[in-house]
Amino acid sequence: MFKNKIDRAIKKYINLPAPIKASFWFTITSILQKGISFITVPIFTRLLTANQFGLFNVYKSWLSIITIFATLSLHAGVFNNGMTKFEEDRDEFTSSMQGLSSTITVALFVVYLISRNFWNNIFGLPTFLITILFAEILFSEALKLWSAKKRYAYKYKNLVIVTISISLLNPIIGVIAVMLSENKWISRIVSFAFVQISISLIIYIFNFYKGKKFFIKKYWKFALAFNIPLIPHYLSGTVLSQADRIMINNFIGSDKAGIYSVAYSGSMVINIIQNSINKSFIPWTYKRLKNEEYNKLAEVSNYILVLVGVLVVLLVLLAPEVINILAPEEYYEGIWVVPPVAASVFFIFLYVLFANVEFYFEENKFIMFASVTAALLNFGLNYYLIPIFGYLVAGYTTLFSYVIYSFAHFLFMKKITIKYLNGERIYDYKFIFLISISIIIISLFSLLLYKNFVIRILIILILLSIIFVKRKSLLNKLNLIITKEE
Repeated sequence: MFKNKIDRAIKKYINLPAPIKASFWFTITSILQKGISFITVPIFTRLLTANQFGLFNVYKSWLSIITIFATLSLHAGVFNNGMTKFEEDRDEFTSSMQGLSSTITVALFVVYLISRNFWNNIFGLPTFLITILFAEILFSEALKLWSAKKRYAYKYKNLVIVTISISLLNPIIGVIAVMLSENKWISRIVSFAFVQISISLIIYIFNFYKGKKFFIKKYWKFALAFNIPLIPHYLSGTVLSQADRIMINNFIGSDKAGIYSVAYSGSMVINIIQNSINKSFIPWTYKRLKNEEYNKLAEVSNYILVLVGVLVVLLVLLAPEVINILAPEEYYEGIWVVPPVAASVFFIFLYVLFANVEFYFEENKFIMFASVTAALLNFGLNYYLIPIFGYLVAGYTTLFSYVIYSFAHFLFMKKITIKYLNGERIYDYKFIFLISISIIIISLFSLLLYKNFVIRILIILILLSIIFVKRKSLLNKLNLIITKEE
């Protein structure tokens, strides 16, 4: 009986279309990649001090920000358009994008070298580590371009192997390097970069071997015209997620940046599930919009919002236990950051819900405006409030910024529905408002319960009971979007 079920499942999988197989493996790989990264946090928080762990995360934050300027995120928006527009020359397009990215990266590195003392003071890192950072950027973009090309062609096998290899080698080599070294935080950064550079270098050579072109004028011109206007959007998203650690490091100290990073990582674990849901929800949303099935869209989105909301509340209630697992006692005060940052995950999903409509109608200017506004707001609030109230306030500025971010997207989405759909209500606005307010209130109220384990467990059991009772309805709605059914 059991063997027959397995045989049917294997046969069903074999007969799946290539895009669905690829989507399945890309989702699994993404979950494994982020999951491995998350479960290794407790190892490194015990091998490194809070100060050292903070410096490592500051390095990663600067890596994310500088990468946008050094590569223009050429692997993102413009690349898929290029795969379609230049489908007869995809290898040449890929290698020329790598050439463009390499040129910009090297040019920025030269600018850095000319006044490296000035930049070192800003980054808070020595020349040695900034050189490694630029090397990582130079070669990592090759891996991103290659990965985007594989995703576009639904060729998942090699991509899965490479991604999981990096995800496993990074912590393994990192642990060995940290344990054998006296300069532990530097060893963590060097080992992190070594894995990325080693594998990306092979891909870097392969891309040029396949495409054989470093510079093709029309491709460079097309990419620059397409992606330069999107830089504020890409940068804003990175600032929203990374700048707080840099500012905490500068204003308070790297030890507090380390504590905040652990709490932030713990809070964002729900993003693994949320991102996986959204990858299936986007095409399903587009189909509902195309067929004018707004009632279905509203109904299913309500179920998904409840699911994400419950996961947020569960994480918030378990914050003391999560932090204890992730890190030793010196990180414990990070529990006070978890409620606002975890609640931010709900609003991240909410703004994506609205942004999907903006993308569908190709109103990208609204997305850029909302992104820049939220990033500037977050930066300004952190700049003025962290020196006054301490690093914990960064969690609350993050929540406030994402609330404003999602609200801005809601207003723009409403504007779009008036323009294209005669003002049709495609979501249940009243329900969205009520659940949003509820998530904020419950998350912040949970702070009062952190010293009462029994009450928190009772609330968790009640929530799990509700999920169990409603499991069939919830699974049906999830199955609806995963299978892309009508």
